[in-house]
Amino acid sequence: MEAFDYVAPRTLDDAFAVMGNGRRTLMLAGGTDVIIQMREGRKHCDQVLDLKHIPGMQSLEFGPDGSLDIGAAAPLAVIYESPEVRANFPALVDAASIIGGTAIQSRASLGGNLCNASPAADSPPALMVLGARLLIASASGTREVPVEDFFAGPGQNRLQPGEILLKVRIPAQPERSAAYYHRFIPRNEMDIAVASSGVRLQLAPDGVTVADARVALGAVAPTPILVPAAAAALVGRPAAAEAFAAAGEAAAAAATPIGDMRGGVAQRKHLARVLTIRALDGALQRLKGAN
Repeated sequence: MEAFDYVAPRTLDDAFAVMGNGRRTLMLAGGTDVIIQMREGRKHCDQVLDLKHIPGMQSLEFGPDGSLDIGAAAPLAVIYESPEVRANFPALVDAASIIGGTAIQSRASLGGNLCNASPAADSPPALMVLGARLLIASASGTREVPVEDFFAGPGQNRLQPGEILLKVRIPAQPERSAAYYHRFIPRNEMDIAVASSGVRLQLAPDGVTVADARVALGAVAPTPILVPAAAAALVGRPAAAEAFAAAGEAAAAAATPIGDMRGGVAQRKHLARVLTIRALDGALQRLKGAN
């Protein structure tokens, strides 16, 4: 690993000052991805900027309206061990609790999982269907970006020079709705999704008809993707096998995977269909459990 300076600012202003000194900078939240990438020579820097000591970067803040702000450096274990998160955002728990093992989860951060921008990352599909937005800051101000617009390609995000991901913002979920995230891995020793699907179902007041839906896929395209066609296949129809099958077909049609050592193209398209159907079943069971 190349030599670098370690900097741990205590304020955002200090962080922006360090980032503006002209040196190559990598940001550290949990470090479970970036340290490995540096060790393997895939990333290079003159200084590592540790974000964990900046106030709010590891916080969980629930709004009076039921929304949730998660500091970008909050460890995954802190998120999924929160009773409020488990009660109100179980799809986020679905994803956060399977990113790496227990030791990794006590260090790895939600923001880091997003910024690493792996097409197979577990958190993006779950956050997409929850309608999450990302609060991004620079010395000149802040901006918000929907999670689905954050990814530019494999390993590439849309942070601009001088920007820091501050928070993940999840709105209060609609009434009569539930979300679910599901993935397939070939075995526990290869802990990365071959394909994954996240869904959110919202039922009409009759408790049967789908009023709204969101469907997202991971590991079947250059970035995690929303699938509007799969959602459209559900809306206005009973939340049952026929509509779920149609959504699964739309998900498979939207998948544009590669073949690699973990899975082939045909397998991943098949999994996009099957996992979407299973995730919809899971969301429906959560809805029934809430009634």
